[in-house]
Amino acid sequence: MPVVHLLDHVAGNVRSLVNAIEKVGYTIEWIRSPEDVKNAQASQLAHRDLLKDTSTNLPESHIAWRGTFRSLKHLEAGKPFLGICVGLQALFEGSEENPAVPGLSIIPGQLSRFDDHDKSVPHIGWNSAMLVQTGLVRDQSFYGLQNGSKYYYVHSYAVPYRAGFLEAEGWTVATAKYGSEEFVGAIGRKNVLATQFHPEKSGTAGLRLLKSFLKGHQWGDALPSMLRGPGQGLTRRVIACLDVRTNDHGDLVVTKGDQYDVREKIETKTAGLVRNLGKPVDMARKYYEQGADEITFLNITSFRNFPLADLPMLEILRKTAETVFVPLTIGGGIKDAVDADGSTVSALDVASMYFRSGADKVSIGSDAVVAALEYYRNGKRLSGRTAIEAISAAYGIQAVVVSVDPKRVYVRSSNETVHKTIMTSDPGPNDEAYCWYQCTVKGGRESTDLDVQQLVEAVEAMGAGEILLNCIDKDGSNSGFDLELIQAVKDCVKIPVIASSGAGIPAHFGEVFTKTHADAALGAGMFHRGEYTVNDVKSYLASEGLLVRQLEDTA
Repeated sequence: MPVVHLLDHVAGNVRSLVNAIEKVGYTIEWIRSPEDVKNAQASQLAHRDLLKDTSTNLPESHIAWRGTFRSLKHLEAGKPFLGICVGLQALFEGSEENPAVPGLSIIPGQLSRFDDHDKSVPHIGWNSAMLVQTGLVRDQSFYGLQNGSKYYYVHSYAVPYRAGFLEAEGWTVATAKYGSEEFVGAIGRKNVLATQFHPEKSGTAGLRLLKSFLKGHQWGDALPSMLRGPGQGLTRRVIACLDVRTNDHGDLVVTKGDQYDVREKIETKTAGLVRNLGKPVDMARKYYEQGADEITFLNITSFRNFPLADLPMLEILRKTAETVFVPLTIGGGIKDAVDADGSTVSALDVASMYFRSGADKVSIGSDAVVAALEYYRNGKRLSGRTAIEAISAAYGIQAVVVSVDPKRVYVRSSNETVHKTIMTSDPGPNDEAYCWYQCTVKGGRESTDLDVQQLVEAVEAMGAGEILLNCIDKDGSNSGFDLELIQAVKDCVKIPVIASSGAGIPAHFGEVFTKTHADAALGAGMFHRGEYTVNDVKSYLASEGLLVRQLEDTA
């Protein structure tokens, strides 16, 4: 079996890249020292989001690699080279994120941060890689790129596209648009290919690119069905969520609660038992095949007697990542912990275990509320000790999701509370015209003196890259998302917000995307019960004129 040499950059979810490369028929040999570069036939540079000084992200043995790549003339020697995400960014001259640190200057140009005045930053989700049409490039595919496909991006900095500038240097360019900003999504010349997106997380489209690169198939005919895609720009993300816990027989199952109660109602044959809706790995694969843009696992079981390295959720991630090539998020238990042997394990170490097992993002819940309360007690000063700060510093803000569990508290007047209120179109039980959203912890069982706006503002300051916005009042109701809550949170933060809780029919997704500025929307029970598929939701959204990633045959 042919071999790919992969840089062991000790950061991020490299497991998914290994799985993707093996999926298309290759084996991996690791590059762990500069000497290994000499024998590498095809290499892939670190694909982290942030372009920083190499010494801050890699072990000491890797510090000199920037110079090593130059001195060995690896790229100039004609060996195939693929750079992913920061692997693309590093090929340019530098970034405004850290002007003192130069890039490799193999490609002219500088990175700049996306403008967040009219859109969320980071740019997270599925976007285009449209091949720039020139006299020599017409209706062709470059390393399997298709104009009708969508690819998974997650980054805050990008190379702005300047028409003709890079092409004049002999580079072939594919671009994407985020709002009004057009940027370089992929670029290649001779033996070099680099993508701002993650092919290993881009489903069939990404696997096609990896296979084309590894086989050396630079040019080919565009697929007729993909010449005209759904349109350029960021799509509306549809996420499938799986709540995972042990049932009454000790098996890990997917379940779903009604206002967080996951036990069957008393009138059913299985009254009082944990609701069992299926096996996590099988269901994740099913939703991937239906076109889910991401899969989220929320671990709602405490495995107190397991050594952390043997947590059942780690094996679920490993198995899922072998066949599911879209982003995977894991939530639950991402905190400082005491292992079965009595040793202390940091939240960063717990997160690292999940990343090595196949997770792309970790979701932090109750601990984020505790950290936010401390943040305000300290006069809005960061402590540097929270799980959010530690994980985002090590892996980038895009790797940290904060899961929020608020509930409505009704008041007759905004003067009755110090918390931020809204005038609601859904009055309270005593016709109260106002409400505020109270943050809860421990699965909604305990309330705090913190409103949702305070929480999201605090965690954004700590380095969270995304908000997963639940709603206890809407959970399991199938009555639609809490639109007032979602827009209230969107008005407070610049980072993306995922709407959750209440989806029962495809029209609820259309409603949340047209009546709020939600960046993504999550469904659970309606998918688990088989009432609708993910593709049903996307077909509905497309019929309403909303941009979605089209379903391609899964590999």
